[in-house]
Amino acid sequence: METLRKIWKKLNNKSKPEKAKTIQQVALFGFADTKPNQDLYKEAFSVAYELAKAGYTVVDGGGPGVMEAASKGAKKAGGRVIGVTFYPTDTDNFEGRDKNNPIDEEIKTKSYIERTLTLLREGQVYVVFNGASGTMSEFAMAWGLSRIYFGHHKPLILYGKFWREIMKSLEKNLMLRPGETKACKIVETPEQVLWAIKKFEEEIEHGEHKHLKTTMKEGGDYIL
Repeated sequence: METLRKIWKKLNNKSKPEKAKTIQQVALFGFADTKPNQDLYKEAFSVAYELAKAGYTVVDGGGPGVMEAASKGAKKAGGRVIGVTFYPTDTDNFEGRDKNNPIDEEIKTKSYIERTLTLLREGQVYVVFNGASGTMSEFAMAWGLSRIYFGHHKPLILYGKFWREIMKSLEKNLMLRPGETKACKIVETPEQVLWAIKKFEEEIEHGEHKHLKTTMKEGGDYIL
C-alpha cells in the first residue's frame, strides 16, 4: 500500500495508466442506501466512469445506491454493465433489481449467497466502497478467498481512507497470517483505482506474486 502511494505522488496525481491487458471485468461493492446527492454515490459514479472510459466492464448487484451509481457512471462513459440480481420472496429487507439501474446484461440468481458468489466469479478485480453488513460480508468472502487461493487470487481495491484505520485494527486484533493484506490496496481517487489495477498486473509480470494470475478460466467460466 505504501508503494502505491509513493508512485502516485511521483506522478503528481495526473497520469492515467493504460488498461490492464489481463483484466476486463471489475466488480463494485458498496452501500445500497446511498443517495445521488451524497459523496459515496458520487465517488462510485466517478470510479465506474473512469473504469468504463478506460475500457473495463463494470459488474454490480443491479440494485440502488452504490450499484446504481456504478451502472450510471459506466453508462455515462459509454461502457458496459453486468448486473447480478436475485428476487427474494421471503424478505422485504433486500433491494432486488432496481429499475433505475441501467444494466446491459442481467444474471439472475436464486439466493443472496449465490448472488454474492456470482459477483465474485464475474469480477476479476473487486472495488469495495463504504457500506453496511452486506458490503462487509462481500468483502470478507472476497478477502477470505484471496487467502485460500493466494497465488491465483483476485485482488481487492478498498476505496476510501477510512479503510486504513479498519485494516490497522484488523491487523492488530485478528489472528492474521503473514501476508494476508497483500491482496488489498487502499485508494482514495478514481485515478488511483486505475493505477491499483495496473500495479497488480505489474506485480504479476515482475514475479512479485509467484504463480499469481489475475484471471483464470476453466471451461469458459471464471473460478474464484
